[in-house]
Amino acid sequence: MVAGKLTIVQILPELDEGGVEGETFDLAVYLAAHGHRSIVISGGGRLVAQLEQAGCVHITWPHIGEKSVRCLPYISKLRSLLIAEQVDVLHLRSRLPAWVGYLAWKLLPTSERPALITTFHGFHSINFYSAIMTKGERVVAVSEIIKKHILDNYRVDPQIISLIYGGFDSRAFSPDAVSVDRIRQLHNRWLTGHEGRPVIILPGRFTQLKGQDVLIESLALIKDREFVCLLVGDTEEHPAFTQKLRDQIQLYGLEDKVLLAGHCSDMPAALLLADIVVSASSTRPEAFGKVAIEAMAMGKPIIATAHGGSLETVMPGKTGWLVPPLDARAMAEAISEALSDPLTAEKMGRQGQAWVNTHFTAQIMCEKTVALYYEARQEKRR
Repeated sequence: MVAGKLTIVQILPELDEGGVEGETFDLAVYLAAHGHRSIVISGGGRLVAQLEQAGCVHITWPHIGEKSVRCLPYISKLRSLLIAEQVDVLHLRSRLPAWVGYLAWKLLPTSERPALITTFHGFHSINFYSAIMTKGERVVAVSEIIKKHILDNYRVDPQIISLIYGGFDSRAFSPDAVSVDRIRQLHNRWLTGHEGRPVIILPGRFTQLKGQDVLIESLALIKDREFVCLLVGDTEEHPAFTQKLRDQIQLYGLEDKVLLAGHCSDMPAALLLADIVVSASSTRPEAFGKVAIEAMAMGKPIIATAHGGSLETVMPGKTGWLVPPLDARAMAEAISEALSDPLTAEKMGRQGQAWVNTHFTAQIMCEKTVALYYEARQEKRR
């Protein structure tokens, strides 16, 4: 290990799309770019190739996020890896891998244990299983509301909790970084025949939690208006829910107005197609919510549900709209307002861009996390 540089291991179930995956990826790449040894353990996924190209080490452990006995051998395997790699910091980001990591860490002699960091990425069910995310020597909360959730429901010393907001990659999520050709490719793929219509985009996994069904219901209330809505996300991950959305679109006669766009690997270009971006998380709030900040980074007004991290990232009346969760009528009213006054919507987009570039970049997130790593390691040496 080079003096002053760290060896970091992050563990999570998979490296596909999502807030946990995105933050892990951004931090891992930042670490490698700054000369640290950056190791990520996961079950694999779309982001692995990019991670390795950036100089990180990825170790594939199938079933690392699975609640089964197949995870048990990874405890001793991880213990050996922590010793062999002389790991300085073990960063646990999800519950099942956190149990594996914590037990491996406990098996080491106290003097040989790396600093243990856990990040609370979500509103987990409150029980013994979820409490593992509070077992870090330092605990990261990704928003104020998550910090409050931890303190309200678990016995944790407030002094060990660090608030570190998630962030977006400002090099990728910048209008100036997206070529006209990239935008044209997505336009031709999704919007041929819909020219001239305002575009509404909801990016996110096709699950009940993301609220695509609520958005469709809201659009049915204003179906006489001109618009086209793109639901961007993997249609094959949860086929039953995807079919529910298709049935709902057909029921409301929105086949020409609501399109299931499928997975997109170029979200900056996709967001530039939008006039309005929606984050409709419904039955459970987002702990932080990257859709909102990425939309604002691309200069787009955001309509988000008024719970969870959106209360901290979206400024109603300045960068977008906040509507009550599961309230299709309120969402329809916000969309109508945005469609009726495009100049104000564009102004909100510009204000949002300035706001998130000051407060919510991946650079800020990474710098604060690395500072925490050094602080935690120094505490162990006392």
